[in-house]
Order: sequence, then structure tokens, then C-alpha cells
Amino acid sequence: LLGDGRAMVLGEHITPNRERFDIQLKGSGQTPFSRRGDGRATLGSMLREYIFSEAMAGLGIPSTRSLAVVETGEKIMREKVAPGAVLTRVATSHVRVGTFEFAAASGGAPAVKALADYAIERHFPELSARKNPISAFLKTVIDRQAQLVARWVLAGFIHGVMNTDNMTISGETIDYGPCAFMNTWNPGTVFSSIDYDGRYAYGNQPLMAQWNLARLAETLLPLLNPDEATALKMAHEAIDSFTELYQKYWLQGMLARLGLKNRHENDLKLINGLFSLMKKHHLDYTATLRTLTLAVVHTYPPVNLAELSDFPDWYLAWQIRLEQETALDRQWQMIDVQNLMLAANPACIARNHLVEMVIEKAVEQKNYSPLTEFLSVLKDPFAPKYDYADNQIPPEGFDDNYKTFCGT
Repeated sequence: LLGDGRAMVLGEHITPNRERFDIQLKGSGQTPFSRRGDGRATLGSMLREYIFSEAMAGLGIPSTRSLAVVETGEKIMREKVAPGAVLTRVATSHVRVGTFEFAAASGGAPAVKALADYAIERHFPELSARKNPISAFLKTVIDRQAQLVARWVLAGFIHGVMNTDNMTISGETIDYGPCAFMNTWNPGTVFSSIDYDGRYAYGNQPLMAQWNLARLAETLLPLLNPDEATALKMAHEAIDSFTELYQKYWLQGMLARLGLKNRHENDLKLINGLFSLMKKHHLDYTATLRTLTLAVVHTYPPVNLAELSDFPDWYLAWQIRLEQETALDRQWQMIDVQNLMLAANPACIARNHLVEMVIEKAVEQKNYSPLTEFLSVLKDPFAPKYDYADNQIPPEGFDDNYKTFCGT
């Protein structure tokens, strides 16, 4: 069982709309699950969680949210002595795959049954009427996670520590520790200081999600069917469905990022061709897609991309594909293509160098103005006014040795 044990749920809050949320403190001190940790958090790591939860919400990606970060006045020893802080976090619940593992290890099938019934009642009450609510619950969680991880990958987000304690049943992103956004497109991108072998690399995230979900299925086996062989078959079929679900959600999102509404048999070839160019020429993932967004109403590639000898050929193939799309639907014009892309391709993300800059100014100088301004940008990342912000492109070489940390 993983986790640093520095989180404590204060209780539930019900809004006037009858929505239920957990209010949780992170970094408030030791808990029964802290193991050898101090249960504390540094100001920098909690500001990081605040920044990324806002960034993900701005991008429309399901996420736990941060209500506040409060300094404690303590000095916390990590890589160096740092000011302590407590984060107040809100989520539709903090029930995770790891919660089911703990229930199975400590209370067996009865504890898992009680937890599953609670999770169904809280998150998916419509499943209670199903013939096999537990099986429906597993499939629903798998579907939620396939959607979530597809959105991560589409946004270039790298969680950094995808253990089972960091996967919610609700399908919300949780625990923004060593996370980051990819700049130059490369599926092997890793920024986490603890990910020595790339287990949680950008391109491995779907595989890790499926592995985590298999752990959830293991805890539910006694509840899926009294016959062990039948239960195993049901679990395998559910877990195997993840790949197809993920591919479906990812492809839908990627087509939108290229201004396409309908799938064509050669679309994967077109998409992979773009990725090959990005990797070959060390192109920025987010900036390239936004550049294409602004250039789509023209019949020639953007100047900075046209300079690449092999890019115009891909651009021409893309234009032909867009013409096929508009020819099939006379109401669908290039301006509609651009509007679709504008809503799918952000102008700005929480770039690593900017995150570090605003955190450093807040922690070291007590200057929160850059952080406040940065958060206002992240809340509206698709706004055209940010298209020509020079500071969105990281300094050359910044990512070469960049590392992110858990803060535990």
C-alpha cells in the first residue's frame, strides 16, 4: 500500500445544489498512515498542487481542486529547509483504487463490499439497479479512467507518480506532486525525480492506468461472481476493454485538435506523421498544434514550420484531408474547422519554467503577484490574447535536467 499519509479528510460538504464534496487537508501532520514520514508539506509543493489543479480545470480535465494554501510558520526539511504549508483540497470524494486495496488487505471481501456499495451510492447510484452492480461499477470506473488518461495525454500532461493511491474512483485527477506538462513532443518524457526507469513516462500512462485498474479488479473478484473462474473471466474482459476505450477517447480528441469531426481510415497515419515530425525536429507539442490552429484558414504552412523541408508535405496531406471533410458537409467551412481547433488546442499551459518562476517568487520573495497573474492565465488557456506570449516557449535547454519532486 502506497501513499505518504499526510492527507486528512475533515468531512463532507453538501452544496445548495445537493452536490457532495470531501474537504481534505494535505500537509497538516502525521496520520496513522504516515509510516516514517512527518506528514508535513512545504509551501512550494502545495503551491504547485494549487497551480496544477487550476491548470487542469482550465483545460476542462476532471480534477480535484485546491481551495487554499496556508503557511504554517514551520520549517520543513526536504532537499533543503523550506517553509511549511497546508493545502485545503476538495473532491467529489477521495476514494481511490488504493482505498480498495487497503479494504481488501485489512477487512477482506466484506470490507470491500461495504466500500463498493458506498462508492456506487455516492458516485454512480444508477448502477444499483443493475443485475450485477459490482461488475457495472468496475466497467464504469474503467471507462472514467480511460477518458481521463486520454485527456491527460491529449494535453501533454505527465502525472509523474501513477500509483494506485493516485487514481480516484470518480475519475478526477489527484495528487499533483512530480507532475509536469511536456514541451518537446517525446513519448519517453519523464520529469519526476523518483521515476528512474520511466515507468510513468508520458507515453506509458495508459499502460499504468490499466495496471492500476487490474489491481482494483483483483479486490472485487469475490464480489463479481461466486465462481472464481467466472469472476476472473469477467475481470479480464473488463480490464481488456480499457485499451479500446482509451484509443476511442484519445482519437476523438486528437481529431478535434486537427479540426476533424469524422474519422477516416488514414487519420492515424496522418496523426503519427505529425508526431514523427515533432520528434524529429524537436517541436513543441502545444505550440505546434496552436500554430496549426491559427494557420488552418490558409493554404500554406506557417513560416516557422515551412522552413522544415519535410513539413510542407505533411501540411498538404492535412489540407487535403480537411477539404474532404468540408466537401462532405457544405455547412462545415474552414472557419468552423478553426473554431473546433481553437476550443481543443490551448494557447498556454502550465509550463515548467513558469511554474518554477512563480513558486520561487512566492516562496523566496513573498511576492505573490506573478502567481496571481499566472493563475488568471491558466483559468482561460484557450483565449486568443495569449497566442503571442513569448514566455510560453521554455528557454533552450531548460528541460534537459529538469526534475520535479513529491515534496514528502
